[in-house]
Amino acid sequence: MTKNALHYIIAAMAFCLLSSAASAQPSRPRGPKLFVEPNRPVGKAQGAVPGRVAWIHAPGVAQWDGTTGLWVEDRWNRQATADRMISEMVATVAGERNARKGWRTLFSYFNSRHGKGRKGYSKGEKIAIKLNMNNAITHRDTIELNSSPFVTLALIRSLVNDGRVLPADITVCEPSRAITDSIHDKIHREFPEVTFIDNIGGEGRLKCEYYPERITYSAENGKMARGLAKCIADADYIINSALLKTHSGPGVTLTGKNWYGATDIALQWRRNAHNHVSPDKRNGKPAYKTFVDYIAHPDMGQKCLLFLIDGTYGSRDVNGAPRPKWRKPPFNGDWACSLIASQDALAADAVAMDLLIGEWPEFRSLNYCDEYLNEAASIPYPPSGTVYKRDGLPVTEPLGIMEHWNNPEERKYTAIDMVYKKINGGDE
Repeated sequence: MTKNALHYIIAAMAFCLLSSAASAQPSRPRGPKLFVEPNRPVGKAQGAVPGRVAWIHAPGVAQWDGTTGLWVEDRWNRQATADRMISEMVATVAGERNARKGWRTLFSYFNSRHGKGRKGYSKGEKIAIKLNMNNAITHRDTIELNSSPFVTLALIRSLVNDGRVLPADITVCEPSRAITDSIHDKIHREFPEVTFIDNIGGEGRLKCEYYPERITYSAENGKMARGLAKCIADADYIINSALLKTHSGPGVTLTGKNWYGATDIALQWRRNAHNHVSPDKRNGKPAYKTFVDYIAHPDMGQKCLLFLIDGTYGSRDVNGAPRPKWRKPPFNGDWACSLIASQDALAADAVAMDLLIGEWPEFRSLNYCDEYLNEAASIPYPPSGTVYKRDGLPVTEPLGIMEHWNNPEERKYTAIDMVYKKINGGDE
């Protein structure tokens, strides 16, 4: 055997061994196609701490076994832990040591930005908490994932006890759906002066009223809803309380899509138009997005004090019970048990989006799910070429900061100031 032949045989054997070893390794799911590459920030950070996003993780706060009863029941959730999560979240978003100082800073930043001076909340100013009850069309509790009664109560407790907000100045609302008993009853027992407004009214809830033609769109938008809930438009401050979920079509349903429920859409979703909501699944060609108009609207995104994404359970599916549990670190087979919050609308959704992509990269609708964030962050020159308008005039500055982390393992950003805090969420 010649020397060259021997080298060829050795090289071939080495190649076969390497190929065999590679094939034995579990393949990593290919991630979705996205408009923005990792660690390529777009836009301008907003907030008392610019671009700050708080990720509060409390393993054990949500303990439903997935089959017994309903996940909203007291036995499956740790209220005291949810209270601590909200307090830590407020302090972290504001860059303060505690929630009392945190609320003061959040209000002060908001009012300063709106030309009211560095003042806090004042008695008589109204705060609307926009829930996500997309899966509720009656007041009866169901197994489907909607806003958590525990997180909502914790938020109101903190507003009242730490923020010194009068309960009578707080409205819990869901203009497009119904607020279920588990939320209404739990909060009403402790704070009877809090107002509840939903789409159907009755049983302690007021029926939502709307201002017609309050929403104008920056591009031809077909039959999209144009009426805006009065409880949203008349509020001095809004807290957008969304959910950590995927969604067929747009890919995710976070704070951007949660604004859709503030419009005068029908209770039955099949009766509503969804123009320019889903990204282009064929080739990722940039296009106008309604979510950007919602974020830019003076009575919607621009009136929002805080963007909160409830991931105490989180879900791979938009409908039905929360499922499945989250397998990857730092969740390790538990529910997500997380809250994501920011004063920057785009940064909040970007971090939550990265969590969903990191957990379920194979979910097909995630392709180009970041388009609305890229459009909003790229103003006044969005990729679609759309001239986004507010009160008839072009929006001239980015609506926040958009960035994807480097990878799901290290979770590092360069412009978004994401702070991860883990607290004990087990038995109390």
